[in-house]
Amino acid sequence: MLELVNVAKSYRSPGFPDGVCVLRDITLRVEDGQSIVIVGPSGSGKSTLLNIIGALDRPTAGQVLFDSRDIAKLDETELAEFRNREIGFVFQLHHLLPQCTVLENVLVPTLAHKDRVLRKEAKVRAVDLLQRVGLKDHLLHRPGELSGGERQRVAVVRALINRPKLLLADEPTGSLDADASKNIAELLVELNRSENVTLIVVTHSLKLAEYIGQGKALPADLGFGILDFGFSIINLQSEIRNPLTFGGQVWELSDGVLKNRSRG
Repeated sequence: MLELVNVAKSYRSPGFPDGVCVLRDITLRVEDGQSIVIVGPSGSGKSTLLNIIGALDRPTAGQVLFDSRDIAKLDETELAEFRNREIGFVFQLHHLLPQCTVLENVLVPTLAHKDRVLRKEAKVRAVDLLQRVGLKDHLLHRPGELSGGERQRVAVVRALINRPKLLLADEPTGSLDADASKNIAELLVELNRSENVTLIVVTHSLKLAEYIGQGKALPADLGFGILDFGFSIINLQSEIRNPLTFGGQVWELSDGVLKNRSRG
């Protein structure tokens, strides 16, 4: 479904003639319905990688293939349509429109639909999803009348309204308390299964990563990882002495380069 081939990203910066390299030679393949958690400290390149995967940014080099299509070659109009139909985004901040109701916020991505039948179906789906996440009594409420966890649940539903194949979550619990974070983690796991949507989450929280996978930490000499439900953890720390083991694979990232050590 999704494949990154030798992806690199550099930014221009005064004093650095060759620019500042954030990602080097990233190669990764994600199958339909799979879930991946990318963990690492702030500034390690997690969000940059997610933005490239989500077509919000272009790689300096390499390919990003989505169903064998190189999205880096799409023009801006094609990219906008691709993002709207194929990818759902959940950010640390909910970015809900304060003047709109919960239902209206969820339906914002469907405004690009020209077909009235599709818009009608989207409203039915929105109500169903909001009911499934426990917000059936809040359809006409505005964001200011909701808790932080409730607002983030609305954001998750909004991300799924167009039935995307890929759901990207960038620090989805970063602004929430422990209970709300647990609820969002449970929701992402449930929707990954029930909607059969591929899920990629980036976070600096190992607790969130472990909870999403319902797994446990690996022995200290191997780092950490997710053992159950096919979840994978990729560590984006710039320096790591020991590779991580998950799903029968060993990955190591050093100086922005991600390598699968299990391939020998």
